[in-house]
Amino acid sequence: MPIVTVQVTREGTTPGRNSVSAEEKAAIIKGVSEVLLNVLHKPLESTYVVIEEVDLDNWGWGGLPTAQYRTLRAAAAKS
Repeated sequence: MPIVTVQVTREGTTPGRNSVSAEEKAAIIKGVSEVLLNVLHKPLESTYVVIEEVDLDNWGWGGLPTAQYRTLRAAAAKS
């Protein structure tokens, strides 16, 4: 019985939203389950998928809080 945990930042995928939508979560669950079915031949009904939304303040990247790292990347891309 596989258990897969997917962590995403708690931020919306479109302006005005601050989390992943129920439809997006359903698509993640379906997609991950289908990968395990196709690769490991695990039946859909035996696969558990857990989605954890992490506040952006609790997520770091490149040694910095994510918001700061993204700001640096955006500035570097403009250079």
